[in-house]
Amino acid sequence: MSQERTSGASPEQRLRVLEQLRRDAELLALDFELPLRQIQPEGPRVTRRYGVCYEDGEIRIRLTHARSGRLLKYSALVDTLCHELAHLRHFNHGRRFQALYRRILVRARRRGIYRPGVPVPAPVPAAAPRAAPRGTLTTQVRPAPLQLELFSGSAASAPRG
Repeated sequence: MSQERTSGASPEQRLRVLEQLRRDAELLALDFELPLRQIQPEGPRVTRRYGVCYEDGEIRIRLTHARSGRLLKYSALVDTLCHELAHLRHFNHGRRFQALYRRILVRARRRGIYRPGVPVPAPVPAAAPRAAPRGTLTTQVRPAPLQLELFSGSAASAPRG
């Protein structure tokens, strides 16, 4: 096993993420009356896909990056989850599948489950990071933009124009 793999997510971290993913999957499956049976982590040797859905209602999702072994961003896991949940009704990638997938993703966003652009808390480093050398570009993750709720509450009855 490579050195990179051993520096990945701990079993406890993977379990916490999996438990949260299961809770979120149950909520979304109930919202859309989908026959979800269980959510399982994908096997460690699977590196070519992020998720798979079986006809019996089982969904398997890869939790970690194939090379580094680090946890994938939760928003990426939720995106994969929504994709696989849509397959519980449509076992193809046709128009009806795409429409359902988008509806599930919108619902996940409204429930606060899907929040792309929200940074994942980084593990506490062993040593304090050094400042970047002068003139070096640094990157920052911007928070996700707020999305207007166009069809909720009294705004739904307001005239469009």
